[in-house]
Amino acid sequence: MFIGRNTEEACFCFNYRRRQDEANVEKENTKNRIRKNKNKKIETETDLSGRTQVHTSMDFRFNFQILPIISSFVFFLLFCSTVFPAMSAAQFEDFRRMNQTFRPGEESKKMRLIRTHLMKINKPSVKTIQSPDGDVMDCVLVHHQPAFDHPVLKGTKPLDPPERPNGYNHAGMESENYQLWSLSGEYCPEGTIPIRRTTERDILRANSIQRFGRKIPKPVRRDSSSGGHEHAVGYVSGEEYYGAKASINVWDPKVTDRFEFSLSQMWVISGSFGDDLNTIEAGWQVSPELYGDNYPRFFTYWTTDAYQATGCYNLLCSGFVQTNNKIAIGAAISPTSSYNGGQFDISLLIWKDPKHGNWWLEFGSGVLVGYWPASLFTHLRDHASMVQFGGEVVNSQASGSHTSTEMGSGHFSGEGFGKASYFRNMQVVDWDNSLIPLSNLKVLADNPNCYDIRGGINNVWGNYIYYGGPGKNPRCP
Repeated sequence: MFIGRNTEEACFCFNYRRRQDEANVEKENTKNRIRKNKNKKIETETDLSGRTQVHTSMDFRFNFQILPIISSFVFFLLFCSTVFPAMSAAQFEDFRRMNQTFRPGEESKKMRLIRTHLMKINKPSVKTIQSPDGDVMDCVLVHHQPAFDHPVLKGTKPLDPPERPNGYNHAGMESENYQLWSLSGEYCPEGTIPIRRTTERDILRANSIQRFGRKIPKPVRRDSSSGGHEHAVGYVSGEEYYGAKASINVWDPKVTDRFEFSLSQMWVISGSFGDDLNTIEAGWQVSPELYGDNYPRFFTYWTTDAYQATGCYNLLCSGFVQTNNKIAIGAAISPTSSYNGGQFDISLLIWKDPKHGNWWLEFGSGVLVGYWPASLFTHLRDHASMVQFGGEVVNSQASGSHTSTEMGSGHFSGEGFGKASYFRNMQVVDWDNSLIPLSNLKVLADNPNCYDIRGGINNVWGNYIYYGGPGKNPRCP
């Protein structure tokens, strides 16, 4: 018993001392951990792609020397995780140019807004066609196109084509399609329409997401040059107009600044030249900002408030209803005219359907593209009060002098056929839905030393104009 008790006490004492020693060690370890933790803190943050990153930053006594290095490293990691997964090198260059002052939070928000906007305008497709010029055409179901996102059009269906205006005869003429993407021999299936796919790079080139696909609001008087926009146009006014038709000579003018453009088009206009201006526009344009290249492209436009908040190019907003599966609005046109060589033009017809009041568009010979619903407009619900034909450029004066961006062929009107750009067979549609020659055609050039215009009439071309110019030259410094 005594031996057993001593053994038990000895064991107890041993265990007690062992537990005490272990407790002392644990206390010391705890103190060491506390001392270490006082000198650092763990911060977690979630990056824009949803990943959680852990960064260790020393307290003031330690980071006084290395904080700048760590801060730079964290900034670099955040930059990489935010930008590079979503952008190629070319995209990043556009991104860098448009955002000289880098603010990670703001720019990440911008990229999210861009992707949201792309989801809105790039509709699901049933087929995809690759164009030789790099464009991607998505074949979208007709009732899924952007037009039907418009509150007035939501839930409606495309209308059947109306009759052409009286006096329009395209019998014996082939239905041509002069667009690069069609060279592949592929078209969108019946019941779908081709829509040029918009990319992140397209939107990054714009001044803002809100202004992407829109003209910059500007005064649109034709008696002066304003807002950097210069025109050379022929026009008629003073009567009620229900449409217009012309054949437009196609060139590939040089555009010298990414924020400038050169276009040739028809304008169907109503309202005053104030905030209530209504326009319907169609033609061809070279716009590096909008398309990222220098191809001349078939385009449309509309506005009901002088380009302020309504309307857009092509199908980049809801409005225009496309009905054709072989024409892509915004696609490159081929072939083009050459100086002192072959000449090429496209025929465009815009007219108001007497039955439903919508404004229809025909491209080429007998190919209906679609229509602008009358419900989009105010003044144009009734008729147009002016029709214009001609060219327009943006003169940004980026170099401090007049731009060298060309209008038309880049040559003055006096050089004539094969050298200067032209409109021919210019007509308007009257109240009786009949095509008639122009009466009292007037011509106007905002800056005739840079771009000029002259009109005429003959038995072959009917009413016609020559117009254009090189921009900067000895008479246009």
